Amino acid sequence: MLLVLLIILIVFLVIISGVEPIRPAMSLFERQRRADQGDVEAQASLRKDQLLGGLLSLQRIIVGLMIAAIAIFSVAVFGLGWGLLVLLAIVIWYGPCGRTRWSRTIARRLYAKYETGLLRLVEKFPTIFRLIGAGSVSDASAMMRFDSREELQYLVRRSSGILTADEKRLVEHSLSFGDQLVSSIMVPRSAIDTIKKSELLGPLTLNDLHTTGHSRIPVIDGDIDHVIGVLQIRGLLALDVKRSLTAEKAMEPRVYYIRQDQTLQHALAAFLRTHHHLFIVVNEFRETVGLLTLEDVIEALLGRRIIDEFDEHDDLRAVAMRNLHDNNQPKNLENV
Repeated sequence: MLLVLLIILIVFLVIISGVEPIRPAMSLFERQRRADQGDVEAQASLRKDQLLGGLLSLQRIIVGLMIAAIAIFSVAVFGLGWGLLVLLAIVIWYGPCGRTRWSRTIARRLYAKYETGLLRLVEKFPTIFRLIGAGSVSDASAMMRFDSREELQYLVRRSSGILTADEKRLVEHSLSFGDQLVSSIMVPRSAIDTIKKSELLGPLTLNDLHTTGHSRIPVIDGDIDHVIGVLQIRGLLALDVKRSLTAEKAMEPRVYYIRQDQTLQHALAAFLRTHHHLFIVVNEFRETVGLLTLEDVIEALLGRRIIDEFDEHDDLRAVAMRNLHDNNQPKNLENV
């Protein structure tokens, strides 16, 4: 009878030693990020992390008590000398036996069945497990993977001495580039400079166009919701000012439109496909809400402004905002 109990204790010792907490499916950073956004499952997973150390201590206590019981039964069955030798063999081999496939399978099922109750036990007596030195459980595999772009961006920002500031900026903006919408970087409707199709391109008009700081100006037929072409300012330098040439005759008649809710990745692909440098941004009603340039998209990808020898201003968007038109600004206006 004592021998049967000894064998049962040894089997349970092997199984208990093979118990491992169920690893979370996501990394700690990603679970923390989702928990901050109100994800209940992520919050529960983080709470479990705080209790896993107590479970580890509980496992060690159970293993210690079982070894003590095995020692008593071994001496009772085999005598003092042989009992101590049997105990020594068990202490040496129970760990490797607990890592075998059959032991891990049984231990995994056993733990999954009683995990909730064990966690409640640890949570009910936190002081006791803190006093007996609850350990921590780390998942090495979780440190070698990324579960979101935000996590990778966080690690890039925290890197020190590995990437330069420009490299960090490039990586961060590249990772978020595909999620940005055209509306996030476009020049808004109220800041767009336009020229009417009937406008004569005389010296005064050309001077006004150059002072805007833009290389391209939309040509409109009546209002900004009817863009019929694009006037390239650089191409006007060779015009004969003695001739009466209208904006409609000098403009590029091809006009490309893009929706404000489309991504920058889509916009970049469209720029490369059309070999054009300016898109008119419209809403679902085909109303003009802004304009987008190839330079704007590339700057969003790189995370910094592109200044070349043709730029007269460091920030063309800032220039456009300074040149706001007097939209809806009557004398007796009232904002509500």
